[in-house]
Amino acid sequence: MWPVDCIEAKRDGKVLPAEAIFRFINDYTCGRIADYQAAAWLMAVYLRGMNDAETAALTRAMAESGDTVDLSPVGGIKVDKHSTGGIADTTTLVVAPLVAAAGVKVAKMSGRGLGFTGGTIDKLESIPGFRTVLGKDEFFRQVNDLGIAVIGQSADLAPADKLLYALRDATGTIESIPLIAASIMSKKLAAGADAIILDVKYGDGAFMKTVEKAKELAQTMVRIGKAAGRPTIAVITSMNAPLGMAIGNSLEVDEAVAALSGRGGRRLMEVVPEIGAQMLMAAGKAASVTAGKTVLDRLVKNGAGLEKFRRFVAAQGGDTAWIGVHPLTRAEKIHTVRAEASGYITAVQGGEMGRIAMESGAGRARKEDTVDRHVGIALHKELYDSVAAGEPLCTLYLKENADGDVLGRRCLACFETADELPPEREPVVAAVITE
Repeated sequence: MWPVDCIEAKRDGKVLPAEAIFRFINDYTCGRIADYQAAAWLMAVYLRGMNDAETAALTRAMAESGDTVDLSPVGGIKVDKHSTGGIADTTTLVVAPLVAAAGVKVAKMSGRGLGFTGGTIDKLESIPGFRTVLGKDEFFRQVNDLGIAVIGQSADLAPADKLLYALRDATGTIESIPLIAASIMSKKLAAGADAIILDVKYGDGAFMKTVEKAKELAQTMVRIGKAAGRPTIAVITSMNAPLGMAIGNSLEVDEAVAALSGRGGRRLMEVVPEIGAQMLMAAGKAASVTAGKTVLDRLVKNGAGLEKFRRFVAAQGGDTAWIGVHPLTRAEKIHTVRAEASGYITAVQGGEMGRIAMESGAGRARKEDTVDRHVGIALHKELYDSVAAGEPLCTLYLKENADGDVLGRRCLACFETADELPPEREPVVAAVITE
C-alpha cells in the first residue's frame, strides 16, 4: 500500500515528510513504483502544490537519484549559470568566457535544445571539431588551467528528473511551480557549483508567460538553493521578443563572437552584463553590480573575452581559424525579409520566429530529432528600432528545398510596426531575486 499512501496523502492536501518524498523518488527511480502511480502522485502535486520544505526535499531526492559532481579538484568558487530557455538566448556563449577572463572558474554542464529553445551544446557542436565530452580529469584540468570548460550533461545526472519529466509531459502536469523548480534545481545541485545564477525568462518566447509567474518560480528556486547551502540569485528577463539577433546554432555562435568583439545587440547586451556581474559578485570578484559591469565592459573592449573564447574553443578541439575572419554559418539558401512600411517596431513575436526556425531544421520537436547547425534566422532589427520601407528585417538561412517565400511571409507577420514608439517600453531585465 506504500505508494498509494503517498498518493492519497498529497491528494488530500497533506504535507509529506522529507523521508516519504525521498523514498517515493528512490523507489520510482529503481522501478519499484509503476508509472501510473507516479503519474497519479504528480497530478496530486499539480493540484495541491507543495510547501517550501516539500519542494526542497523533492529537489534533493532528485539530485541524489544518480551521480553528483564533486568540483573540489577545481580551485576557487565555482559559479553556475542556468537559463530557463528562450528565443535567441546566446547569453552563455558570451558571459562564460567573459567571467572566466575575469578570474571566475566556469565548470559548466549544459543541455541540448528541445522545441524552439536552443541548447548550448548544440550551438558549440556547430564549431567543427568541438568536443562536448571530456573525461573527468581532463575537464578539471582544463578548468584549472584555462578557467572554463563546457561539456554535455551526464546521462546519470539526476535520472529521476528525466523519468518524471517524461511523465509530466504526457500527463498534463508540466505547469507546476514546485515540479518545474525541482526539475531545474536538482540538476544544478547535482552539478556541484558553489553558487548558482538563474536567468528566468518570461513572455511570448518563454515557458513562463507572465512576469508574476516567472518571479514565483524564481523565488521558489532561490529558496531551494539557499536551503541546500548554495547561494542562489535569479535574474528575471523578458522574452517577449527575441533576446539576441540570431536564432539557430551556428548563427548564435557567430553572434557570440560579434558580442565579444563589441558588436552585440542591445537586448542581449543588457542581460549579459547583469548575469555576468552577479556571477562575479557570487565568486567574490566584484563588490557590486556596477563594479562587475565595469569589469565585463573592459574585458570586451580590450579583447580579453574574445581571446578566452578562442582558447576555450581550441582547448576542446574546435576550429578557431574562422574567428574574426569569416562567419561560421554556411547557408545553402538565403531569403531576406524586408519591411513593407516605415515606422517603429513595437512587437516581435519571438515564439513564432522560434517555431519557424525549429521547423526549418534549427531545433528539435522530439529529443531524437537531429538539427541542421547552419539553419536559422538572423535579425537586422530589434524591438523598438526604427525601420524604413524596404529595409531588411531579418534573413532566413535555409535548406535548399525550403520554401523561402512562405517562411518569409510568416516571419514578416512576426514584426508589428507603428508610427510612434509606445510611451512605456518594457525593460529587458525586469527584476533580480535574492530572497
